[in-house]
Amino acid sequence: MKMNRTIVVVNAGPRKGWNTDTLIEEASKGAQSTGANVLHFDLFRLEKYTGCISCFGCKKEKNKGHCICKDGLTPVLDAIREADGLIIGSPNYLGEMTASFRALYERLIFQSLTYNAENPCCNQNVIPVLLIMTSNAPEGSYNELLNNYQRLFNRFVGPTELLVSGDTLQLKDYSNLDWPWSIFDPEAKQMRHDTIFPKERACAYNLGIELTKK
Repeated sequence: MKMNRTIVVVNAGPRKGWNTDTLIEEASKGAQSTGANVLHFDLFRLEKYTGCISCFGCKKEKNKGHCICKDGLTPVLDAIREADGLIIGSPNYLGEMTASFRALYERLIFQSLTYNAENPCCNQNVIPVLLIMTSNAPEGSYNELLNNYQRLFNRFVGPTELLVSGDTLQLKDYSNLDWPWSIFDPEAKQMRHDTIFPKERACAYNLGIELTKK
């Protein structure tokens, strides 16, 4: 196993200290426990950036595999290109990952897509990926979405593991609202957070360890 491995950790959620951030941090700690170097990026706190602008610059031989759009995502893409592993997490908003996640995802995947039938991917740095998603919907609600992400990460970045936390706690106090969020059962949410979420944290930690062994 390569010594001094570097794991890039990307948070595509806005809420520090909550579900997505917590699971990402646990996975990061697991990776660090093996001696890996961890490089963190918080997509909601970067300089301005966009998703893919369809300039096709990455399809020219001199830029092959490199997104040429220069903005806040450039250092993230550069780091992933040199990394030994990737941990990336996002909450689910309205049935999808966050817009920040999508922006990075588009540019990460598209830069390696060649449109060549014989060699469809030009990524020269295949690395393991841990993809984390949190959602207030029940676990299993977005299997098709996640399977599609896993398939494309597998193909264009590297072998990808999934960690999903569903039915998450969104607020510390559901009673302190201007109108009741009556589709939720706050007590059930809290119970799940107290009993199941710690197990998911432990799972994230262990997956962070396993990531450094691949």
